[in-house]
Order: sequence, then C-alpha cells, then structure tokens
Amino acid sequence: MNRFMLNETSYHGAGAITAIPEEIKNRGFSKVLIATDPDLIKFGIVAKVTELLDKASVPYEIYSDIKANPTIENVQNGVAAFKAAKADCIVAIGGGSSMDTAKAIGIIITNPEFADVRSLEGVAPTKNPCVPIIAVPTTAGTAAEVTINYVITDVEKKRKFVCVDSHDIPVVAVVDPDMMSSMPAALTAATGMDALTHAIEGYITKGAWELSDMFHLKAIEIISRSLRGAVNNTADGREGMALGQYVAGMGFSNVGLGVDHSMAHTLSAYYDMPHGKACATLLPAVMAYNAEATGEKYREIARAMGVEGVDAMSQEEYRAAAVAAVAKLAEDVGIVTSLKGVAKEEDVHQMSVDAYNDACRPGNPKETSVEDIEALYRSLM
Repeated sequence: MNRFMLNETSYHGAGAITAIPEEIKNRGFSKVLIATDPDLIKFGIVAKVTELLDKASVPYEIYSDIKANPTIENVQNGVAAFKAAKADCIVAIGGGSSMDTAKAIGIIITNPEFADVRSLEGVAPTKNPCVPIIAVPTTAGTAAEVTINYVITDVEKKRKFVCVDSHDIPVVAVVDPDMMSSMPAALTAATGMDALTHAIEGYITKGAWELSDMFHLKAIEIISRSLRGAVNNTADGREGMALGQYVAGMGFSNVGLGVDHSMAHTLSAYYDMPHGKACATLLPAVMAYNAEATGEKYREIARAMGVEGVDAMSQEEYRAAAVAAVAKLAEDVGIVTSLKGVAKEEDVHQMSVDAYNDACRPGNPKETSVEDIEALYRSLM
C-alpha cells in the first residue's frame, strides 16, 4: 500500500498572494503569526503580504528570529512568540528555513509533549495536526510548502536532523513567482539545483512508484528548461521554477530521498553551507555513484533533461548522458561541484558517519556504507 499526501489547497501564478486574506478569514482564523527571516523584512518581501493583511484588517505579529539553517533555539523562541501573540495560525514566508521553523513551532504548540525539539527527529509519533500553516515560498527549491518534512540544526551537537510528520503539512500553499523575483542569481541557482536534486533522488529512491515517477519526471523537465532563465530573472524562468520545484515536492515528500541529501545535511551542519548549494555540489558525483542501481531510469532522466537520441544509446551511454546533462546545467548556472576549501580532512570520517545515520540515507537506491560516503566526499575535495 502507498500513501500520498498533498496540501488541502494550493494557489499558483503571479499575484497568488492576493488569496491569503480570504483564506485566513474563510477558515475562521483570528490572528496570524508571520514566520520569516530578517532579510525578507529588510528587502520588503514580507510587506507584500502584510499590506494585504492590513487592507483586510487581519491582525498579525511577526516572528523573524530564523537563521538560514534554523536551529533548536529558533524553534523554541518561535513557540514562545506564538503563545505570546495568542495567534491561531501561521503564515510562513520565506525559503525552507522559515517553513521548517513554522512546522516545528506548529507541531509543538499542538503536541506540547514534544517541547524538546530533538524529540521530533525521525518519524515522531505526534497525535495532533500542527497549527494551520499557510506557506508562501520566496525561493524555488525546497518545496517545504507541500512536504511532510522539515530539518532543524542542533548547534550543540553539530548536526542537522530530519523530521518526517504527516501532521506538519501546510494546509495552504501559495506559490507566487512574484515573491521570488528578488532572489539573487546565486541563490536562484542553488535552490533550483536543490529542486532538481529532489526530483532526481525522488525518482530513483527505493520508495518510488508510478504516481511519484509522474511528478518527478515532469519536475525534471520543467526545471531543466526553466532554471537558466530563472537565474537570468526572466518571467518564464521564474514561473517555471516556481511550478517545477512544487511538482518535485509533491513527489519526494511521499517517497523519500537518498544519500545526496544525507551528505548535504551534514555539510550544512558542519560548515553552515546553504542547503541548496550543498545538494547541487554533490549531485553529479552522487548520480554517478548510484547509476548501477537505477535500471533504465537514467535514460528517462536524460530524456527529461533534453538529451537527444537516448533510445539509441547503450545503458552506459545514457547513464553518462544523464550525469553530464546535470553537470552542464550546474555549470551553466554557476554551481561549482567541488568541496575544495570547504570540507576539512579531519572532519570527513565523522561527517560520513553522520551522513550514514541521516534519515534520508535508507532511501538511496544503492546500498551504501560509511566508507562509500567518505570516498564520495573525498572525490570532491
């Protein structure tokens, strides 16, 4: 038996944020906590939403103590802010960091026995749906607005931990490319490659099946044709990436990921490396490593990436073509697929142990080991 979970409602396209006040009122919410980060306030992105709330006389308070890799402390402070505001819903505005923090806050508010944030790691046996969340992504990458996953950084233990909980999915997703138009090119590239990693890992993960394959192949196609334009800030590119990353999220949230994400989580925990950049840096090497365990799927990845003549290729050729197409896209958008000057030799073994123990690793299509992960890290150093 396979289970598939998606938002109750989602809005897509330029101007979609105008639906937020009506959703809040129609659902009977009385006060909003806006979860976001300081830069989005500074650059006027949050104001695009708060102006709509002001016009509709919807009361709100803003919580912005959220880092790029959100910490246990960020969550704890957010829980206190929600209680102090006497809010009954959350509008999460931002990338994965804001939405992940909102999910953790919302779960703890309705399941107070999990106030110790570390207790949420893995598949926590929560009993109640989280505080209702309306998720408004400002990056085209994480798809946290449609997933049942979130990731929190344990600064003290120097690790990230993944939480998987069907109770945390936002009730509403508002995917408005206009909210993403101010993303700098480097961030657009990194988050876009994160979305591609979601689509590719979701397509080849052990849990993949026909329904999820449909989403992932379409996401690969949309992202591969849109990311270069999005980095150049074209309207078509932004619109395509807003949709492509969401479609990828519809799939991977329900079937899992693989060792690329396990290794990326560890890089972020050790060096505060942005998650999307970490995923993108690793992707070609991890794809090459996994190729032997993917059957004919790399042929379809290559096809979705726009590679011509795949039906005439041998298995070895189309696998190499898929990896090369991904590497070329990364190069075209300015991603350096190297860990030189980032990873430290003295950290590699423990990083590999941590990556092996990460919640995403069991979904990898190829059985792996700490030694294999060490070799992958070192191959990029």
